[in-house]
Amino acid sequence: MEDYTFLRQMADSWGLLVLFLFFIGVILWVFRPGSRKKYEDTANIPFRHEDKPADPKEDGRK
Repeated sequence: MEDYTFLRQMADSWGLLVLFLFFIGVILWVFRPGSRKKYEDTANIPFRHEDKPADPKEDGRK
């Protein structure tokens, strides 16, 4: 039972710290300099052909 208690204490303390640092790393990755254009382009995909249908030549479709 001592192994269980030790592993439980490790998960409670260090596991929480690792998950928190991972979360902060993801937030910093998303808001890094230079990523704004990429995310804006991805966010605007549904609105690209709002005014007129897509040109088949642009999409590579026949």
